[in-house]
Amino acid sequence: MLLFDCKQLGASRSHGDLHSCPTFTAWCNSHLRKAGTQIENIEEDLRNGLKLMLLLEVISGERLPRPDRGKMRFHKIANVNKALDYITSKGVKLVSIGAEEIVDGNVKMTLGMIWTIILRFAIQDISVEETSAKEGLLLWCQRKTAPYRNVNVQNFHCSWKDGLAFCALIHRHRPDLIDYAKLNKDDHLGNLSLALEIAEKHLDIPKMLDPEDIINTPKPDERAIMTYVSCFYHAFAGAEQAETAANRICKVLGLLEWIRRTTPWLEKRTPENTVEAMRRKLEDFRDYRRIHKPPKVQEKCQLEISFNTLQTKLHISHRPAFMPSEGKMVSDIAAAWQGLDQAEKGYEEWLLTDIRRLERVEHLAEKFQQKAATHESWAQGKDQLLTLKDYESASLTELRALLRKHEAFESDLAAHQDRVEQIAAIAQELNELDYHAAAVINERCQSICDHWDQLGTLTQKRREALERTEKLLETIDQLFLEFAKRSAPFNNWMEGAMEDLQDMFMVHSVDEVQSLISAHDQFKATLAEADSERQAILSIYNEVQKIAQSYGISSKLTNIYCDITPAIINQKWEKVKKLVPQRDGTLHEELSRQHANERLRRQFAAQANAIGPWIQTRMEEIARCSADLAGTLEDQMNHLKQYEHNIINYKPNIDRLEGDHQLIQESLIFDNKHTNYTMEHMRVGWESLLTTVARTINEMETQILTRDAKGISQQQLNDFRSSFTHFDRKKKGGMETDDFRACLISMGYDLGEAEFARIMSLVDPDGAGVVTFQSFVDFMTRETGDTETSEQVIASFRILAADKPYILVDELRRELPPEQAEYCISRMPPYQGPDGVPGALDYTAFSTVLYGESDL
Repeated sequence: MLLFDCKQLGASRSHGDLHSCPTFTAWCNSHLRKAGTQIENIEEDLRNGLKLMLLLEVISGERLPRPDRGKMRFHKIANVNKALDYITSKGVKLVSIGAEEIVDGNVKMTLGMIWTIILRFAIQDISVEETSAKEGLLLWCQRKTAPYRNVNVQNFHCSWKDGLAFCALIHRHRPDLIDYAKLNKDDHLGNLSLALEIAEKHLDIPKMLDPEDIINTPKPDERAIMTYVSCFYHAFAGAEQAETAANRICKVLGLLEWIRRTTPWLEKRTPENTVEAMRRKLEDFRDYRRIHKPPKVQEKCQLEISFNTLQTKLHISHRPAFMPSEGKMVSDIAAAWQGLDQAEKGYEEWLLTDIRRLERVEHLAEKFQQKAATHESWAQGKDQLLTLKDYESASLTELRALLRKHEAFESDLAAHQDRVEQIAAIAQELNELDYHAAAVINERCQSICDHWDQLGTLTQKRREALERTEKLLETIDQLFLEFAKRSAPFNNWMEGAMEDLQDMFMVHSVDEVQSLISAHDQFKATLAEADSERQAILSIYNEVQKIAQSYGISSKLTNIYCDITPAIINQKWEKVKKLVPQRDGTLHEELSRQHANERLRRQFAAQANAIGPWIQTRMEEIARCSADLAGTLEDQMNHLKQYEHNIINYKPNIDRLEGDHQLIQESLIFDNKHTNYTMEHMRVGWESLLTTVARTINEMETQILTRDAKGISQQQLNDFRSSFTHFDRKKKGGMETDDFRACLISMGYDLGEAEFARIMSLVDPDGAGVVTFQSFVDFMTRETGDTETSEQVIASFRILAADKPYILVDELRRELPPEQAEYCISRMPPYQGPDGVPGALDYTAFSTVLYGESDL
C-alpha cells in the first residue's frame, strides 16, 4: 500500500512547492485536455472536487460516483471525499489530507494530494527488472542513457540540470528528432529548452518545467523532475512495445524457413529394412506433430494480429510502417503452410502400414532366432559329453549316477524333437515370405538338423558303455565297503593315540607323573595287536587293485564310503611308533623335575615355618613392652632398643628365605603343602615388625621429652598414654575425631559443638582429622595445669553440704547459680551410702567422673 503523509511536505510551503506547482498543473492539464478542459490555478480550480474527480476518471479509465452539482461548501466537501475515497480504494493510505483542507484551498495539502495521484497512477506501476516506482523509473533512465557521454543519471534533481539526460532519452527513442553529437555539455539552458520544445512538439508532452528555474536552483524539485520524466516513460512505452512487436514479427518470419525445411522431409517416403528404423521415423513425426508444429501454428495465428498491431503503433508513434522483404509477406507464409499440410497428409498412414509389414517379418525371424538359439544353447557341448569316458574312472555310485543322468538326457532329447521341427517350419515360412536374410536362415536350420542326427547315434553308444562298466564296479564296491568298516575305527584309534602321546600334561607332584608313566606302559603293551589289524585292513585294498588291473578299470578308484587310504594308515602308524619313545623321555624328564621341585618346597617350608612364628613373637613382645606401665619410660626404651638390635641381626634369615623363594619362582612352583606361609606374608610381616619397633621407640622418646618439658609426673603420663591407647581404636598412633570426642566425654567434658570445635582447633590445627599422642599430651597438660583437682572440688562440695557425704537438691540451688546448679543436679548420681536420705546426691562420684578418675 502507498502511504502518503502530508506532514512530510513540511510545515509551510517550501521553495520546492513553488517549483512543483506549475509542473503539477501542466501534468493535470495533459490529462484533462483529453476531456476537453483544463485548470488555470491548481489552488482554486480543484476546490469544488469536480475537476479532481474528472482527472481521476481520465487517468484511470474508470467511472467515479456521480458528483454533487451544488455550490455549497458541503457539496464541495462531498465531491472531494469521493475523489479521496477512490484514491484510497487503489491502495493509497492518505495521512493528514482531508477534504476540508482541499476545499479551503490549502496549497500544501492540494499539492500533496496531486503528488500522491502522480505516484500512484504515473509512477507506481513502472517496473524494470523487478524494481518498481521511483527505483524502476530511475533504473529505466539509467539503462536508456547509459551509452551517452556526459550523462550519469543518479537521482531526479541534479542529474538533469544540464539537459543532456532529457536529450539522451529523446535521442534513444527518436534519433530523428535530435542530433546528440552536436550538443554542447556546457549549454545547460539551450539543452533544456531544446528537450522541452521537442517533447511538446513531437511527443505530445507539455512543458512542465522552467529551464531557467532548473538551472538557477541548487537542487531542482525532485517531484517535478519525476513527474516530467514519467511522461517520457509513458510516451516511449508504446514505441518500445512497437519495437518488441517488430522483433516478434521478425522472429515469426522465421516460420517460413521452417516450413520450407520441413516439407521435403514429409514428402520423402523411402522404406527402411527394420521396424526400429521405421518406428524412429514415426516417433520423429509424432514429435513434429506434438512438439514442433503446435508452436508454429500459434506463431502463424498471431502473425496477422501482430503485424496489424505493429503498423498501428508505428503510426501512432509517427514512425514509418514495417514492410517485410519480398517473398516474406504474410500471404507467402500462408501459401507455404498449405504446402506443408499437403505433404503431411498420408505420411503417418504410410509409416504405420510399413511398420506392420516389417513387424510380421521380424517377428518370424526373431522367433526363428530365439528357438534356434535355445536349441543350439541346449545342444552346445552335448556331443563332447556323449563321447566322454568318464565311466572308466568312476566309482559304482558315480557310475549309477551317470546312468540316471544319461536316462534323463534321453528324455530331454526326445522332448527337443518338437522344437527342431518348429525351427524347420519357421525357416520354410520365411522363405515363402521372401525374407531378406533367408539364405542365412536356411543354412542355420540345416546345421541344426545334421547335429540332431549325430546326437542320437552318440546317445545309444554311451548307454551301452555305461551298463557294461556298472557290473564291474559292483564287486569293487563291496570290497570298499568292508575296507571302510574296518579302517575307520582303526584310524580313530591311531588319532586318539597320537593325541594322547602329544598331549601336553601339567603336573605338580611326583605322584601325578608316576601315574602318567604307568598309563603309558599299558598303552605300549597293545601295539602288537594293533599292527596285526593294520595289515589285515591293507590286504582288502590290495584285492581291489588286483580286480581293477585284471579288467582294465582305472586304478585311481575312490572309496565313497570313507576318505581313509592305505597311505594315510601307514603314515599315521609310523608317527605313532615315533611318538612312543618321545613320550617315554618326556615323562621321565618331568619326573626328575618334580623331585627337584619337592626338595625346593621342603627347604622353603622349613625356613618359613621358623621365621613366621619368630616375627609374630617379636610383635607381641613389642606390644607388651609399650603397654607396660609398671616401669619407667627409660626402662621401656632400653627393652625396645634391645628388641630392635635382635631384629636387625635376624635379617640374614630373611635374605636366605628370599633366595629360596626366587628358586621356587624360577621353577614355576605355585603351591607348597608343607607350609601356610608365603613370601608375601613374610615380607609384610618383616616390614611391619621393623616399622612397629621404630615407631614405638620414637613414641617412647617423644613421651620422655614431653614428660620432662611439661613437668608432669610419670603417673600422669602413664594415665595419658593409657587413655590414648584405649581410644586409638585402629592402633595407628592417632585418635580419629569421633574417638577423641569419646575420650573427652569419658573424662567428664561437657562438649557442645562450639566447645568441641575449639578443642579440635587446638589439638588438630591442620584439620587432618587425627589427634596425635603429642597433641593429646599437650592438651591434657594445659587442662590439668589450669584447673582444680578432684580432691579440691570434693572439699568444696563438702563445705556446701555441711560436712555431709552427700548433698541435697535444695542446697545446690541455694548455693550455686541456676545454670550450674541444674547442670550438677542432672549429672550427679544418687547417694548409695547407709546414712543417706531420700533425694541425696553423690558429689564425690560426680567430681571423680568430672576429672576422669572414674569409669562411671
